[in-house]
Amino acid sequence: MYKEIKNRIESPTPPFFKKLQKGGLILIAVGTALMSAPVAIPLAIVNLGGYILTAGTIITAVSQVAKEDK
Repeated sequence: MYKEIKNRIESPTPPFFKKLQKGGLILIAVGTALMSAPVAIPLAIVNLGGYILTAGTIITAVSQVAKEDK
């Protein structure tokens, strides 16, 4: 099982998933910025930042192990 995961991570990523991965990284940056804002912002926005951060992390991780069929 670990060998298959290693092979998936090392194999080339399809172009669609590369774009999705970059979008996930942008979501991570936005979520982190919302959660660590130095000004007093409403708690709902901080919570939203946490959800955005989680979604971006999941999208990036799933896109990383997507594999191109040969």
